[in-house]
Amino acid sequence: MLLHGILPATTTPFYPNGEVYFKKIEANVERYSKTPVAGIVVLGTTGEAILLSGEEQREVLRCARSAAAPEKVLVAGTGAESAHTTLKLTEFAAEVGYDVALVRTPHYFKGQMTPAALLAFYRFVADRSPIPVMIYNIPQCTGYELAAELVIELAAHPNIIAIKESGGDVEKVRRMAEGTRSVKRSATVTETFSAVTPRMLHAAAEKAKVEVGALVTIGGGAPQTSSSAVSVVGGLKTRQKEVGFQILIGQAQKLKVSLEAGAVGSILAMADPAPTACYEIYAAWKEGDAALSALKQERIVKASNRIVGDLGIGAVKYAMDLNGYFGGSTRLPLLPITGENKKEIEQLMSDIRN
Repeated sequence: MLLHGILPATTTPFYPNGEVYFKKIEANVERYSKTPVAGIVVLGTTGEAILLSGEEQREVLRCARSAAAPEKVLVAGTGAESAHTTLKLTEFAAEVGYDVALVRTPHYFKGQMTPAALLAFYRFVADRSPIPVMIYNIPQCTGYELAAELVIELAAHPNIIAIKESGGDVEKVRRMAEGTRSVKRSATVTETFSAVTPRMLHAAAEKAKVEVGALVTIGGGAPQTSSSAVSVVGGLKTRQKEVGFQILIGQAQKLKVSLEAGAVGSILAMADPAPTACYEIYAAWKEGDAALSALKQERIVKASNRIVGDLGIGAVKYAMDLNGYFGGSTRLPLLPITGENKKEIEQLMSDIRN
């Protein structure tokens, strides 16, 4: 599966009393679906997933799924402290239509999270998961770093297709890219090289009223396209693209240098209030315009460092409010941001609109 591009690490909106505000989830996801992001991530760190009950997590996944455009890749944060619980939530995510499971490293027993334990954890989940698995390394929250060598070993598993690397070490990105270069897989993509997932094929088949699984090679009386390599699957024009183990990073301020080091995209909290601004960095790099990519990168560096890196989820949510999304409050024990912080965020976001 292709995971290139920018994906916002969406927040979970709450009422002032702390209850989940499902209508605002729908509104945010619908708006992200109209931006140039490649997909939408639900229940990541910025989604305050660890502060939600199991039932709330399931309802948030269901709600976001119902509002997402069919052409966007859907990633569900399903990581938990036990492999068993992780697998159960992953199975639920697959059942309601998610394409990829984002599985953070367990951390409560961090002293016992040896390489052997982590290999066993991820292999247990990946062996049984009905959807592809993305490793999630976020040492700022878990308190330990998932070593590059361990990631390279896990990359050989056929159902582990990517990592979200949020540690901020660009050299580690480079080592992982080089160490996984031998991993070669074939992914179904659209005629214009965008991601295709089973959910998208079903949606296209429903629209075209054809059976998924009917593979029609272009030619003869079939609709003509620009390439003989293009086929029609479930009413959707597709082709095959070779992809390797895919590295996505989690820090917007290091997006350009990480792409240059071997990353293929990013899952960003900064993309919650500013998805287009983040996408422009990626798009310019993809087009080979290094100068423009650097200019677009510089535009968001200070805001990303301060809002996401220093002030946290409450600040991200306030920045969303400024740009027309619904951010709202965080859930305790995360405290609301101060009036002074709000003024600072307003200044930082004054030139970053979407």
